[in-house]
Amino acid sequence: MKNAFQFLTTKFVKFVIFCANFVAEYIAESKPLGGLLFLLPQIFNFENNGEAGSNRLDGTKELLKNVLAELEQILIHTNLPYPVYFAFEDDNINAVLADIKKSDITGQPATATTGGYKFVVSAPEPKSVVSPSITNIQGWLAGLKGGDDAHQLPTIAIVASYDTFGAAPALSVGSDSNGSGVVALLEVARLFSLLYSNPKTRGQYNLLFGLTSGGPYNYNGTRKWLRSFDQRLRESIDYAICIDSIGSWENELWIHVSKPPENAYIKQIMEDFSSVAEELGFNVNLKHKKINISNPRVAWEHEQFSRLRVTAATLSELSAARELLEKTGGLIDSRHFVDEKAIIRSVKLVAESLARHIYGHQGKNIQIFADNSNLAVNPYYVRAWLDVLSQTPRVAPFFSKDDPFVMALKKELEDHTDEVYVQREALDGMFTFYDSTRAKLNIYQVASVTFDLLLLLVLGSYLIVLFSFLVITTRGLDDLISLFRRPPSRKVKTA
Repeated sequence: MKNAFQFLTTKFVKFVIFCANFVAEYIAESKPLGGLLFLLPQIFNFENNGEAGSNRLDGTKELLKNVLAELEQILIHTNLPYPVYFAFEDDNINAVLADIKKSDITGQPATATTGGYKFVVSAPEPKSVVSPSITNIQGWLAGLKGGDDAHQLPTIAIVASYDTFGAAPALSVGSDSNGSGVVALLEVARLFSLLYSNPKTRGQYNLLFGLTSGGPYNYNGTRKWLRSFDQRLRESIDYAICIDSIGSWENELWIHVSKPPENAYIKQIMEDFSSVAEELGFNVNLKHKKINISNPRVAWEHEQFSRLRVTAATLSELSAARELLEKTGGLIDSRHFVDEKAIIRSVKLVAESLARHIYGHQGKNIQIFADNSNLAVNPYYVRAWLDVLSQTPRVAPFFSKDDPFVMALKKELEDHTDEVYVQREALDGMFTFYDSTRAKLNIYQVASVTFDLLLLLVLGSYLIVLFSFLVITTRGLDDLISLFRRPPSRKVKTA
């Protein structure tokens, strides 16, 4: 199975490289096309996922991802005057391609006299989405009150953006970006709900869980969610941990911050995460990037917190920030390339680091969420939610008001947290979205004109023979012959 996949992947890489060069050439030269149809292998079909993937990418798979990512960026950032469609290879498509390839080899292009194939896409005329919206979901775990109101306790926020963007919205499932972050947040919420359900183990910190939308669009939902906080809640946040793309790494993760490493909270975050990571057998690196206040563009989700003077950091497998609409859960971000073991290790890192900070166990080798305990990370829970996210396109403007997936996230947070709140906001008008994200492609084999003429001749001959037979059997041969005789001329009598 592995060797077969490697063969198919190598074959497909060559094809994709050709397609990327072909598209770039046609765009550069402004050549006219009726449309573009890209055929993807079945490993990218989220409706037909096979075995779970592995984060260990060999050179061929890495090349495949890079080339497909380059192709998608060409399609996203270029104004194309013709439609672009995506489909998955199957036996029927391969049979058509083999026939077309055979015609190309013989040097006989499809014409009216030779015949060919006709591609028909059944879809209504796309219309712009009026007032696209985004939805944020938050849950709350109140800390041990002591004698004061729980809202006076310090708060730690755990945040993950859940929506995606890609050249093909109906295929943008984003298993890694940021399905992995959503899975990690839900599992962390489940683990701490067990701790906080017992007053004896409830910490003196409030925990705020946020599933935000608008991530690919400059974290638009995160900004609006934060601005909806009252001043008291915002000031109570010690720090926020944003989880982004943690499903495809091996030996190291990165913590991205906006405040200098000398900041007391940043030092504490780094110490907690570094010590836990060392015990788990991998490294966590710190990367500091100052915010340019004059530039509205943010590179990471935590920067929306930092703009409001809230200490925050982003945990990610990515060492550098992505460009706008890059690595936002597009074509290549499928379940096959995500390793659930990487997500489980990330959950352990976040949960243990937060627990040591909340319960004052910094520097102590105490595993609160130890394996084989009642508080262990549940791999079945992680796998189940990863499968759900890997089968759900999540381009936010196409979500309905009561979208089942959004309601499922809300229900899951309600099972593990309190005071679950759903915030629905209009997406800032930076992009125009069009509906009709799915269409049915019909391929018809068109006969040539020569075939039509031959068929007409055969039918005509058949009708003549049939007519002659019927006349002979009913009237006789003389009547048939008389039909073809020239009628006698009539003489005109003159006076």
